[in-house]
Amino acid sequence: MAKNAQRQARHRRVTAKVKGSATKPRLNVFRSLNHIFVQVIDDQTSTTLVSASTKEVKAKGKKSEVALEVGKMIAEKALAKGIKEVIFDRGGYLYHGRVKNVADGARAGGLKF
Repeated sequence: MAKNAQRQARHRRVTAKVKGSATKPRLNVFRSLNHIFVQVIDDQTSTTLVSASTKEVKAKGKKSEVALEVGKMIAEKALAKGIKEVIFDRGGYLYHGRVKNVADGARAGGLKF
C-alpha cells in the first residue's frame, strides 16, 4: 500500500471518531510537499468555517517556521469569527514537525484544544 493511501486510511479511522460541531469545530491539517493547508470545519453541516495556508503567508523561511505562522493566522481568523475552542485533527500525519508547529501556532494565537 502506498504511503499516502496509508495516511488516508489513518485519517478516515480518526475522522470517524472525531467530529466537529458548531460550538467546537474540527481543525484539520493537510500537509503537501511544499505547502500546509489548515481548515476549521463544522462536520454537522459539512462546511468550512475558516481556512489558511502557506500561500497566504508573506513570511519566508523554513517550512516549519512558516507552518507556525499559519497556525497563528488560523487562530486569528477563527477568533474573529467567534471560534475559541477546536478539536485538532492531524490528518493522519505524525504529531511532529510542521503539523506540531501549526498546533503550537494556533495555541499561541489563542485557540484552545
